[in-house]
Amino acid sequence: VQLQASGGGLVQPGGSLRLSCAASGSILSISTMGWYRQAPGKQRELVARITSGGSTNYADSVKGRFTISRENARNTVYLQMSSVNPEDTAVYYCYANLRQYGRASYFDFWGQGTQVTVSS
Repeated sequence: VQLQASGGGLVQPGGSLRLSCAASGSILSISTMGWYRQAPGKQRELVARITSGGSTNYADSVKGRFTISRENARNTVYLQMSSVNPEDTAVYYCYANLRQYGRASYFDFWGQGTQVTVSS
């Protein structure tokens, strides 16, 4: 199983950016997908997550600015980031809680991380 994240980069304060993360491989079912981020010198924190049914949770710091969505048919999760500010600068990691063929349990798998830098 691989999770491939893309869409990071440099964006100006107040701007927008969309991150994507596609899961591939021997996947039977995906439960929750989401995004974490880690800024320099800080712990990794949850940004947003979405269940297979579409229920969402957001960190207080991004509510009203970020939107998480997913395409179940493509095993892909998105993070639309708007009104970004320098405090959003971090490496963003996607994850998927999924079940592989031949296994009975769900496990978390992680993407490689994509850098988001908010600066003028």
